[in-house]
Amino acid sequence: MKNLLIKVGLFIIALCLSTAISAKTIEVCKNCEINTVKKAVELAERGDVIIVKKGLYQEIEIFVDKPLIIIGEPGAILDGQMLSEIIVIRSDSVTLDGLEFHNVGTSNLRDYAAVRVRGSRYFTIKNLIIRQPFFGIYLEKSSYGKVYNNQIYGNAVSEFYAGNGIHLWYAHYIEIFNNTIYQVRDGIYLEFSNNCTIGNNVSKNNVRYGLHFMFSNNDIVRNDRYENNGAGIAIMFSKDMEASDNYFMDNWGSAVYGMLLKEVYDAKIINNVFLRNTAGIFVEGCSRILYEYNDFESNGWAIYSRGANYENNFTNNNFISNSFDIAYTGPLNKNVFNGNYWSDYNGYDLDKDDIGDIPYKPVKLFSNLVNRSPEAIILLRSIFVDLVEFAEKVSPTITPNILQDETPRMRMITHDRN
Repeated sequence: MKNLLIKVGLFIIALCLSTAISAKTIEVCKNCEINTVKKAVELAERGDVIIVKKGLYQEIEIFVDKPLIIIGEPGAILDGQMLSEIIVIRSDSVTLDGLEFHNVGTSNLRDYAAVRVRGSRYFTIKNLIIRQPFFGIYLEKSSYGKVYNNQIYGNAVSEFYAGNGIHLWYAHYIEIFNNTIYQVRDGIYLEFSNNCTIGNNVSKNNVRYGLHFMFSNNDIVRNDRYENNGAGIAIMFSKDMEASDNYFMDNWGSAVYGMLLKEVYDAKIINNVFLRNTAGIFVEGCSRILYEYNDFESNGWAIYSRGANYENNFTNNNFISNSFDIAYTGPLNKNVFNGNYWSDYNGYDLDKDDIGDIPYKPVKLFSNLVNRSPEAIILLRSIFVDLVEFAEKVSPTITPNILQDETPRMRMITHDRN
């Protein structure tokens, strides 16, 4: 049996070596014998390398049905002429590296993409530049792939006439990192996509969400930056998620959030920065979520809890100079707000343990008034609010007593960020 295993191993090694030795390099250029990428792909054999030289190649619907490495030299541009999608990968073990894509076709019936990966595994898509996409990179029923160091620049002005930068549909175990995505519908979108890792991306100026999850589980988001989007991250109908060490900045608008959580369970929101958003986090129908070591600074609302949230834990967070720290509706439902720093806390610490001696109530009366009558927000900086705050101090029973931090911190909580 041992000898048989050795022989099988030697056979596999020999097969791999023979494939590597037989692999050839095909060059594509305007004056070469092979002057289109489509022709090079048709002539190539498994494991070949295609080098695309600098130049403009007006091509669409290039189908890659075998393991290949396709490398674009600087200035190698594939132009879809607004007709259709450009490259469709339908094989395992394909690498796409360094090409530039322009002018993907648009359609109300088909999701045209600069690069579509369909039913593939162990693929790599890297160092691409995509301009004027409909969809940029579209992964469909694929797994164990890497998408990194890509730049996607759209010109979307409405979510109804735009696609997503990086789109996953039934795609699992995908790594998405070091990508830059501007002005598309959703920067990154995952639907029914599990066990994916997303990190070190910049998603900015997108008309809907910087990152959007639907029905996806066990995904991780780390070290990303979401700036000036319709909303930073939306996580919906998902569980066992983690978002840590991310920045959510300048996501402003009438219904705009740094992070939107809806029907999410067993998640961790840790060590993030929420800076200058209409609402840092909007949460509805979520349970067993840990919010820890986050900074909420200069937001309209730091936390906007709409209701039906159960057994969530907010601890060791900093709430700094927000217009409203907490907007909360409904019963407490075993949600806990303890051990946080609140910049508006005016309590004392007689035993010098850095924990306030009296509880802090972050739900303000004026916040409740705004929840009931949103137009009251115009009074935010007026003397009326000063009178309301004075009334709260004189008669604390006016203030909603459903929520309080029993152990407010006297000093900002320091923590390390990557």
